[in-house]
Amino acid sequence: MANTIRVEVVSAEESIFSGEATFVVLPGESGELGIYPRHTPLITRIKPGAVRIQTADGNEELVFVAGGLLEVQPHVVTVLADTAIRGADLDEARASEALKQAAEARRTARDKQEIAAVEAEVASLAAQLAAIRKLRQKK
Repeated sequence: MANTIRVEVVSAEESIFSGEATFVVLPGESGELGIYPRHTPLITRIKPGAVRIQTADGNEELVFVAGGLLEVQPHVVTVLADTAIRGADLDEARASEALKQAAEARRTARDKQEIAAVEAEVASLAAQLAAIRKLRQKK
């Protein structure tokens, strides 16, 4: 199929999505990236946020990623995520509670390394909540 691109989203634990797509949008390191079939090859880091996959059958899949790497070839998009959660598995209440705990940990963090780790967790949880809210709006 010349008008689709193979998309693979994997985390260290499992394959999250594998299938044909007509379009993929994800949070690149320097901004949102949109990828169509036959895209120029590219390797870049990705930030925490939502990967939106327009599947070949016209549906949309949403996967939250907590960062990782993106490799684009003309016929294959591979997302190697640090952590990936299917949109349907996202839990707003749990993410909100984790964000509160991370904010409290940030307030009590002592050294630069601890502060940096907590800041990264806060950013990831905030991106996860934004992805959850975007998913809820579409329903």
